[in-house]
Amino acid sequence: MRPADFRFDLPPDLIAQTPLPRRSASRLLTLDGSTGAWADRWVQDLPSLLETGDLLVFNDTRVVPARVHGSKPTGGRVEMLFERAASGREAWVQLRASKGFREGASFRTAGGQVRVLSRADDLWLVELPQEPLAFFEAHGETPLPPYIDRTPDDSDRERYQSMFARERGAVAAPTASLHFDAGLIATLEARGVARAFLTLHVGAGTFQPVRTATLEAHRMHAERVTVSQAVCDATARARAAGRRVIAVGTTVARALEAAAAGGALAPFAGDTRLFLHPGCRFRVVDALLTNFHLPESTLLMLVSAFAGREHVLAAYAHAVAARYRFFSYGDAMFVTPTPAARASGAAA
Repeated sequence: MRPADFRFDLPPDLIAQTPLPRRSASRLLTLDGSTGAWADRWVQDLPSLLETGDLLVFNDTRVVPARVHGSKPTGGRVEMLFERAASGREAWVQLRASKGFREGASFRTAGGQVRVLSRADDLWLVELPQEPLAFFEAHGETPLPPYIDRTPDDSDRERYQSMFARERGAVAAPTASLHFDAGLIATLEARGVARAFLTLHVGAGTFQPVRTATLEAHRMHAERVTVSQAVCDATARARAAGRRVIAVGTTVARALEAAAAGGALAPFAGDTRLFLHPGCRFRVVDALLTNFHLPESTLLMLVSAFAGREHVLAAYAHAVAARYRFFSYGDAMFVTPTPAARASGAAA
């Protein structure tokens, strides 16, 4: 398949620039992957779509204030975006400047001098004035996605985090979980819906396009994943009760399937480059809660692998016509799989 097979037309005014006043007030488009049927709902309706004993799995990563501005000795502007910590005061980052960089160069930020050490693909290894997470927490701003055309404000520090955010390391939010607030969680608890947490630190690569002619030739960016024994045990309990495992976001789907790459879900800690696209099968995930994704993006390809490309693109066409709000601060979908997306031996 080609990236162009995942293209759709999106009016720019449907890209949500700000969050709604209340997290759980978003719309929810349900999509049945078996039939392609969709229905217009609300996120507040989610408890009615679940059963006692169903398991919601969340990503508890916390977004780092990852964008720092600086200046070269010549006065040229620099933008630095945190990707991940290395060792000591070193970090891997993206760098942008009008005339590029070279190894050994340095630039000044509000937190002190930053020295450029080396380059690997699209990332630069830099030496910071202090430990990376402490440096960016003190001097960085919320790294809103490139399609949000405004300067971050103080409210974004809270709204571009889920209510479960606790493990620092992401540069983009796991946006499906942004729809949950205390009231919705209380309703889910009263219904007997279980929850578990894993960690996938979302990297800036999540916004990178597929640059190869075919999907099969694309090399996915690496992201750090931790799936604990507690998540495996919670999944086993849901399976034993005949209930579903619902991934809250594509990041959770990717983490769970990476941890089950050996055939069965098992504890996992490390990097994954797993690329889920049509033709791939899912061993763990029975349903997916997700936001709407960019045309030709790897996230749209993951959803298409789960529910069928034709079904997903038809649902997206309806969402555009019905004026759903798109992307990180936008509305959500609740998606069930096509029969072809289920791996042999996976629970129904």
